Amino acid sequence: MPSAKTLRTCPKGHQYYKSSDCPVCPQCEKEDAPPAGFMTTLSGPARRALETAGITTIQQLAKHTRKEILSLHGMGPASLPKLNAALAAAGLDFRSS
Repeated sequence: MPSAKTLRTCPKGHQYYKSSDCPVCPQCEKEDAPPAGFMTTLSGPARRALETAGITTIQQLAKHTRKEILSLHGMGPASLPKLNAALAAAGLDFRSS
C-alpha cells in the first residue's frame, strides 16, 4: 500500500505534497531546469545525476562510457536514447570501454 502524501515546505517556502522520501521540491526543480542544451530533455533525477557527477556539457559526457553513466544514481535506461541523440548531434559518442 502506498504511503499517504504529506504536505511539505521547501527552504524557499514552496508547499507541495509527496508520498515518497524524495526531498526535491517540484517547483524548485522547474526553476532550476536549464534553459537550453542537452540537459533540457532529461528528467530531473537524470539531470541531477549528471550534475552531481560534474557532467554539465556534452563534451564532458563524451568522456564517459555508457556503463559509467548508467551506474549513476538517478540515471535510468530511458535517458540513454536522449543522451545518444545529443552526442550524435554534436558529432560525439560515449567513450569506448
